[in-house]
Amino acid sequence: MSVQLKPTEDHIIVKADVSETQTKSGIYIPSTASKERPQMGEVVAVGPGKMTDEGKRLTMEVKVGDKVLFSKYGPSEVKIDGEELLILNQGDVLAILA
Repeated sequence: MSVQLKPTEDHIIVKADVSETQTKSGIYIPSTASKERPQMGEVVAVGPGKMTDEGKRLTMEVKVGDKVLFSKYGPSEVKIDGEELLILNQGDVLAILA
């Protein structure tokens, strides 16, 4: 990605995991078969954290490289240099995969 995106506040940028899925019978279903938004991805950029009313910066729980599960309808989709990315609030992250 040649354009650098720097998220603000408690926003994070995620590269969605659009891998193919396999049914129990062994049939592969490509990601293009479903118009549903992905719900898993890898964090590629993290904002500095939200500022409180007292002027303190809250620390972010996620970091670059984390694999996360997120709310289906939370992210905003952007396309930068042909690469599809998602911008979401840290609050939209449901879990960090260990």
